[in-house]
Amino acid sequence: MITKFTFNSQYILNELPPADKDLLEELMIDKKYRKNQPIFTEGTLPSGIFYLQSGKVKKYKIDNDGREQIIYIYNEGEFFGYSSVLSENTYGDTAVAIENAIISFITIKDFNEILNASSSFSRLLLKSLSHEFSVLANLIAVLSQRTVRERVALNLLILHDKYKVDALAITYIKLSRSDLANMAGTVVETLARVLHDFKHDKLIATDGRKIQLLNIERLIQIANFY
Repeated sequence: MITKFTFNSQYILNELPPADKDLLEELMIDKKYRKNQPIFTEGTLPSGIFYLQSGKVKKYKIDNDGREQIIYIYNEGEFFGYSSVLSENTYGDTAVAIENAIISFITIKDFNEILNASSSFSRLLLKSLSHEFSVLANLIAVLSQRTVRERVALNLLILHDKYKVDALAITYIKLSRSDLANMAGTVVETLARVLHDFKHDKLIATDGRKIQLLNIERLIQIANFY
């Protein structure tokens, strides 16, 4: 059910025919980004698409009060920025690295060439784009219809999935409180009270900024995540 709230475009490279995958990887230009470094900014024209090799990137818009509303957090293995290229429009949001990252860039020229050369890549991108629209609709519904407590629980579950490395290893969510508040559509002070309650009820444990989920089943119930 977590797929209702995650783009998960990691399958694109895995499902490409070997020759198309090799061609796509040859076109990628790797660049290192520091934590808090912008990748692109809302309102600017795109010059290509991006593939996250390592690290995490937040995608957000600024609301009327000047606050960030985080729409999504990209994980390694995901493509992003391609919807603006396909629509031939400016970026509708801003993307910033939330930890040190390595991001591959593909120019518009190369992107269009591989779209024309690979029917598989075109099909997979269309599939991914369709899923993204459904995810965004689900996230908008969550923000408008659920309580802060429910939204925080749901976003902890989403982040747990993103930070999970191994099924046997302990998963630590390492997101700043301000970013977590912006994901849940609340302020830091309200988030702190909800986290305090979750910690008191032994649903989570905290170590500085790090959060560990202790009772996932109960958090699923709180988030109405069924």
